[in-house]
Amino acid sequence: MMNEPCTAWVTVMISSHKASLETAYILHSRAYRDSSLLIDIFSREHGRIAAVARGAKQVKSKFNGLLQPFGLLLLSWTGRGDLMTLTDAETQQPSLTLKGQLLISGFYVNELLTRLLQGHDPHQKLFDVYHETLHMLEQGEYEEPVLRRFESCLLQETGYGLILDHDVETGEMIQAEAQYCYHIERGPVKITGPSQGLVIDGRTLLAIESETLQGVQQLKQAKQLMRAIIAHQLGDKPLRSRELAMQKVL
Repeated sequence: MMNEPCTAWVTVMISSHKASLETAYILHSRAYRDSSLLIDIFSREHGRIAAVARGAKQVKSKFNGLLQPFGLLLLSWTGRGDLMTLTDAETQQPSLTLKGQLLISGFYVNELLTRLLQGHDPHQKLFDVYHETLHMLEQGEYEEPVLRRFESCLLQETGYGLILDHDVETGEMIQAEAQYCYHIERGPVKITGPSQGLVIDGRTLLAIESETLQGVQQLKQAKQLMRAIIAHQLGDKPLRSRELAMQKVL
């Protein structure tokens, strides 16, 4: 006797999220319907969160004036799926004052986080480096080493960390006096003859690793390396903040 056919019922459970007064920054916001905002949040404990702040554009909204970039906030939200609903917001530290090129640099790091981070994936170390980066920019520290440090940490935290200490073909430690061809999907290979590709000094690789970049040559090579690797991860869609920067720091 044949078994009677049976129907399998599958219940798809959508995970519920609720957070109360979590340390976070606003990365980006845009208008949503008549009176609300869609915001990208970078939370220390929960990573990148997309949320709607209902009624945030209304004059009497409890969110009025709070949801600004570069200010450390305490945010609460709830919801299911990918889009949360913001329920509360408090100022922990006022928004930093970034103007001109510093403001573009701030938008740049925010855009990188928005584009490269997966939702609901915590990166506490990266959050701390981001926090430090904003304060270092506001204090007027030289932008290029600050941005390269942030980029390096971001790549490491998102699984695309740079190989900076050894030759990927021979396993030998990087030599300061040697030159290397950096293959984006592999890492550095010591140049022993004619070479095409991204050429970088061993001294620069070691300086990126030790966060001691200095001098025109090192800064130029580090920027070229970061640009190439980040562009590879981003794909065809260019960064809007880099377009704003033109031929400046970014």
